[in-house]
Amino acid sequence: QVQLVQSGGGLVQTGDSLRLSCEASGRTFDMSNLGWFRQAPGKEREFVAAIRWSGDETFYPDSVLGRFTIFRGNAENTFYLQVTSLKPDDTANYYCAAGRVIGTRDPFNYDVWGQGTQVTVSS
Repeated sequence: QVQLVQSGGGLVQTGDSLRLSCEASGRTFDMSNLGWFRQAPGKEREFVAAIRWSGDETFYPDSVLGRFTIFRGNAENTFYLQVTSLKPDDTANYYCAAGRVIGTRDPFNYDVWGQGTQVTVSS
């Protein structure tokens, strides 16, 4: 079994940058893909980035290109989501998730989820 523990987030201002982290442990060799999603109150969970577990291929929806960067840290089972030029619309609970389907945007293709971390962007 894989466990994901998230850190980062909090209250930031418009235009700020932040970095969220997701540390995986357990049977990580079963996983092929790490994704990030966000969910704002009253809205569906939204895909924002994914990366091959090896770190050598990334996937983004057009809506976040240029502002969101997903990458793997030097510790091979730690992943990050860097977000720049934050906007109030970025306010949401952010989740990392692990699965076996490379680059998928469908939350149902993810097997394990982190606990979530709140990001609030003030105007």
